[in-house]
Amino acid sequence: MDKYKGEERRKFPRANANFVVSYRLKEHPGTYDLSQTKNVSQGGMLITTNKKFDNGIQLAMTIRFPFVNQKIEVTAEVIDSKEIVKGLIYETRLKFVDLPDGFFKELGDFIKELLERWSKK
Repeated sequence: MDKYKGEERRKFPRANANFVVSYRLKEHPGTYDLSQTKNVSQGGMLITTNKKFDNGIQLAMTIRFPFVNQKIEVTAEVIDSKEIVKGLIYETRLKFVDLPDGFFKELGDFIKELLERWSKK
């Protein structure tokens, strides 16, 4: 895959990070699916899903980040959902809608630490 060579449009740095999240359509309680993140920033994340989501759909997510003890409950809005393996795997880009303020800072510190660690390799 070619790297994007244009101007950086992201508001927050993004780090590759793989961990498990559960998600569901916000308006359908109780029907969670599991996914894995591909990368994360303070503004959102990229996950793999087993179906395509329309832009603007809101997902209720439960995330267990490796640097906090409790699960984090957030709402994320689908920015894009692209088919990777026909009818099977999709990359779904999400924007956080209601990330708790205290956690926002912790997430930023975690990402900064990951990026610093990778830049030293």
